[in-house]
Amino acid sequence: MADKDWDRELAKIDKQLESVSDEQLFPKSAAKTTPQREAIADKQSRTSTFGVMVRLLLSVALGVGMIFWPYQARCGLGLLAYLLAVVVLIGAGGWSAVWAWRHRAGKAHVLSLLIMLWGTILGAQEILPRVGYAIPTLDRPNVWECE
Repeated sequence: MADKDWDRELAKIDKQLESVSDEQLFPKSAAKTTPQREAIADKQSRTSTFGVMVRLLLSVALGVGMIFWPYQARCGLGLLAYLLAVVVLIGAGGWSAVWAWRHRAGKAHVLSLLIMLWGTILGAQEILPRVGYAIPTLDRPNVWECE
């Protein structure tokens, strides 16, 4: 390895690169025609408006509905059902976030991430007192099962 004259080797490579044109080194990608670009833009505008908003509205409705949870979620099966609904909320937020990201809907993407954060907060309120990390209260005791 030490026997090679690297200056001479690099000079050979420089000569070879000088003899090749820029077109050969960096070939241009095939540009799409104007009608193809218009069709793609039209498809993105149609799907981003309707599809993103439907998914986002479903996620927001579930997030608001979690505030008005009608069942007891203190312990037992009620708690399990509530935590499963929280997991669905986080999944719905992720679902709408991915869709918004793919269709370049920035505001919808941010709202979807906030929905995921809301689900995480709701889950943390129930889980942390039960694992000993937060202070238990009467509404959120440190037990998983009802006696």
